[in-house]
Amino acid sequence: MLKDITLGQFFPGDTIAHRLDPRTKLLMVTLYIVALFQAKGWVSYGILTVVTLSCMRVSHISLKNIFKGLKPMIFIISLTALLNIFYTDGTPIVPGWIITWEGIARAIQMVLRIVLLITGTFLLTYTTSPIALTDGLEILLGPLKKLKLPIHEMTIMMSMALRFIPTLIEETDKIMSAQKARGADFETGSLMDRARALLPVLVPLFVSAFRRADELAIAMESRCYHGGEGRTRMKQLTMAGRDYIALLFGILLLAGMIYLKRLGI
Repeated sequence: MLKDITLGQFFPGDTIAHRLDPRTKLLMVTLYIVALFQAKGWVSYGILTVVTLSCMRVSHISLKNIFKGLKPMIFIISLTALLNIFYTDGTPIVPGWIITWEGIARAIQMVLRIVLLITGTFLLTYTTSPIALTDGLEILLGPLKKLKLPIHEMTIMMSMALRFIPTLIEETDKIMSAQKARGADFETGSLMDRARALLPVLVPLFVSAFRRADELAIAMESRCYHGGEGRTRMKQLTMAGRDYIALLFGILLLAGMIYLKRLGI
């Protein structure tokens, strides 16, 4: 079911990961992504996998929630694996076959990279509220204001888009259930037939999305909302000792991945 997808949701908690400053978590995710793209061998991927599982353990985020969030990406992950299996040169598994040992190894590494990348970003959204994420991102991008870029508007749009993903998924599930009750079939027929069956879902979904956006805009205007300069915050962001320790760990992880890359492992 669509409502089982956890993309964009925030799970309140009182773990160390939840108490970290959002700026720290944003920087750590950035360091983690850079380190992930530095990984070259099995040792590097093994270390990153252990680090990711440890972060899940600390955050009290279960594998079940991660798998739910990965559901929309199954097609892309499978396609990536197949392309690497069939289009990587090397030693054939059986003489005459196009499938090579190097292709299988490359496919496993690419799947691991995508899964770890998505899991790392999920841990950020699962443990950080949209408001805190917006404030942290706006502060980190603050220097770009000197270039006359609308930083506040950009961050608030990103935060709202992330916040409304679960709402739109729930709305889509309701519309599809109503269409099924009227005899619509979304599961049988060819690919084109299924695409045509989705048209009655998209129209009311867009109407609902625009209506929600208009209601949100009216609510913000009625409260005299204004962003950027002069905006106050109920909770001020402060860096604690655990934040500096977490950043140091992220820097060491990146340095370790760069070193292992030079060793080819």
